[in-house]
Amino acid sequence: MVSWNVVLLVVCGLPATVLGCDWLQRYGRLNNDSLTLLKRMGKNITNREPPVHFPYPLYQHIRHAKDEIQLVFIRETLELILDLYHHDNLSSAGWDAVMSEHFQISIHRQIEELGRCVETKHSTNRKLRRYFGKLKRRTLGSSGGSKESWELLWKQTKEHLCQLELLVNHMT
Repeated sequence: MVSWNVVLLVVCGLPATVLGCDWLQRYGRLNNDSLTLLKRMGKNITNREPPVHFPYPLYQHIRHAKDEIQLVFIRETLELILDLYHHDNLSSAGWDAVMSEHFQISIHRQIEELGRCVETKHSTNRKLRRYFGKLKRRTLGSSGGSKESWELLWKQTKEHLCQLELLVNHMT
């Protein structure tokens, strides 16, 4: 007869992919799809630097957190990326509307699938939310959604997707 303590210890020690969360196994393909759609919907042609420095230290710090905290961070980052593209003046970006919609669907799908893998009761990362809030205010808010502001967001989005991929690769 197997002790429940042993079963519980084995189950709690299993990675998320074994417990029904196969998102990590598919992430490479899903992220590649999102990056491909991002590239197809438009190009970054501005030489301006974004008005907010990219939060590389935040990504370096989160790499040392527990896997579940990293998954929450990834989900939250994807949610905040998607929120950037929910703006009244997205049409001023001059992007392919179909590719833009497919990109948003791709990001939303990742959020939904990742949401099945992690609990939502974890605290949110305030520094990440502050960064995205500043980014939105200092690009779209200050320009009303100009083409150049969308190009800056495109550049930052691409970098976030690349950093998220590095984070997932570090986890697996």
